[in-house]
Amino acid sequence: MPTIADIDAAAHRLQGHACRTPLLSSPFLNEIAGRRVFVKAECLQHTGSFKFRGAWSALSALDPAIRAKGVIAFSSGNHAQGVALAAKQHGAPAVIIMPADAPRLKIANTRALGAEVVLYDRATEDRDAIGARLASERGLTLIKPYDNDMVIAGQATTGLEIVEQAAEQGIKDADVLVCCGGGGLTSGIALALDARGQNLRARPVEPAGFDDVTRSLVSGQHERNAALSGSICDAIVTPTPGQITLPIMKRLCGPGIVVTDDEALHAIALAWLRLKIVLEPGGAVSLAAALFHGEQISSTDVICVVSGGNVDPDIFARALATLAED
Repeated sequence: MPTIADIDAAAHRLQGHACRTPLLSSPFLNEIAGRRVFVKAECLQHTGSFKFRGAWSALSALDPAIRAKGVIAFSSGNHAQGVALAAKQHGAPAVIIMPADAPRLKIANTRALGAEVVLYDRATEDRDAIGARLASERGLTLIKPYDNDMVIAGQATTGLEIVEQAAEQGIKDADVLVCCGGGGLTSGIALALDARGQNLRARPVEPAGFDDVTRSLVSGQHERNAALSGSICDAIVTPTPGQITLPIMKRLCGPGIVVTDDEALHAIALAWLRLKIVLEPGGAVSLAAALFHGEQISSTDVICVVSGGNVDPDIFARALATLAED
């Protein structure tokens, strides 16, 4: 389990490489939510998501000789792009295993960043097995998307920034809603808040039908999703919480919140209209929870980590169409 010392070290390695993303707000969103809403805009991070933090943290922590042989990762797109860019900047080759139904934009961007992309069927093939085989055959180092201490430490730097920005905004009591797949970002932020955040508490948010973390927090054990695809929130569709991340979330996180795909689309539209930022569905579920599930939030203020903005044009058009329904 990463320590606060690991997180501080990751923050030091990320200096000059990652963006310190802003904490945004809008009186219009406050009115919808019935409380003050602050949005941590990780969609403005390099490659359009928080994943660059963990990728750079993990690659920069590798022995240079091992890193030079290359790295491999599996991802629906955001971890893929983060690892591809971090590897390129370190002069290391990268192989990325991506589901064939991942957004076209994410596949194209990953290739454009210089990575070799290997596509697989997420409904019938095991990405972990594919990754392990290729890593063994080619001598590559596997950078897992969330079950990796240095990846979690890198994602946790988002939490360090939230603590600083909350103090600047006078936020004294808040639930920190985090878009959650395998739990790397959520557990990392939870560790940072536990060490430095006082009355800030991390809570995972997931799409309906893919709420494995929410159910696991209730049962106390690893729950699995019945399906591996079927939500537009592709960035946070995972089979089950991580082996490293779930114990952290059980210890430090509040209850999960589950939102619908339609609510995620509406949140995308409102983020564009009121904050002038572009979100993808998986990166918008935290904002959807704050806006449409306020009865599950008791804190005075709420901070939403909007984790990614790599959305295909057709999905974004669907999102904007929801504004006509308001």
